[in-house]
Amino acid sequence: MHRKNDLIRRIHSNLPRLSKGQKLIANYILTHYDKAVFLTAAKLGKIVGVSESTVVRFANELGYDGYPKLQRALEELVKNRLTAVQRMEVASDRLEQKHVLKYVLQSDADKIKHTLEEVDEKVFDESVDAILKARKIYILGVRSSASLASFLGFYFNLLFDNVKLIHTNSVSEMFEQIYKMNSEDVVIGISFPRYSKRTLKAMEFAKSKKATVITITDSPLSPMTQYADYSLLARSDMASFVDSLVAPMSLLNALIMAISLKKKDEISSTLSNLEKIWAEYQVYDNEDEDFNITYSLNKNKKHKGE
Repeated sequence: MHRKNDLIRRIHSNLPRLSKGQKLIANYILTHYDKAVFLTAAKLGKIVGVSESTVVRFANELGYDGYPKLQRALEELVKNRLTAVQRMEVASDRLEQKHVLKYVLQSDADKIKHTLEEVDEKVFDESVDAILKARKIYILGVRSSASLASFLGFYFNLLFDNVKLIHTNSVSEMFEQIYKMNSEDVVIGISFPRYSKRTLKAMEFAKSKKATVITITDSPLSPMTQYADYSLLARSDMASFVDSLVAPMSLLNALIMAISLKKKDEISSTLSNLEKIWAEYQVYDNEDEDFNITYSLNKNKKHKGE
């Protein structure tokens, strides 16, 4: 499924039979893909000197069901190529200062909505089962994805005794932490555009060791999917140099919740013991301690039928 240049391939293969106006569109996309990706059909047509309907027919000619599908393919093509400076320029073109808050929040909400519509629940369930059966669970994410890996690692350490969160500042250091993995292990790799070469190398290595590879990424066209046994997809964004990771975080929440429900009895015992430790060592602010004691007493009475 990893066909990063699929749009380019379609343009070149269809170029001889395109109309004169459609060739103008094709040439503009090939030359200015970083700008074309954010243009509506009407704006693209105006720039190259053709009608909006010509742009729509161009998308259909390439085999896309409408211009939005072509734009999505273009986004897949360019989002790993845009530099931080280009992302910032794009953000400036798309946003007005007074509308930033609403735009970003609405955009994040849309990403969760699209992720929900596109998620493969069968793959999700199979990923949960693979994690539960693993001898050891490795979690890897670098750069902006490191925050996601850390979040998943924190909660997995409450659920399992066999979790290893990979901390890495170099490729060699990374391999020193994963070289013992085998076919009984699960590796969870997290990467979003711009995809990390370190994470890709780790997934390639895991695949060679016959470990089960679960990737958390943004698209079937992501280079991560070529190594995956199970690929969980969540929409991200390239609207600025800041990566939007709201949908990926929501997906991780679902993964943690699904596993905790499978291990409900064990988790209850673990959390009960941890609560005692947290209280003894004052890990959390306990201003409501009297309320918690009263709540616990009432709950026990209820269970005893008092």
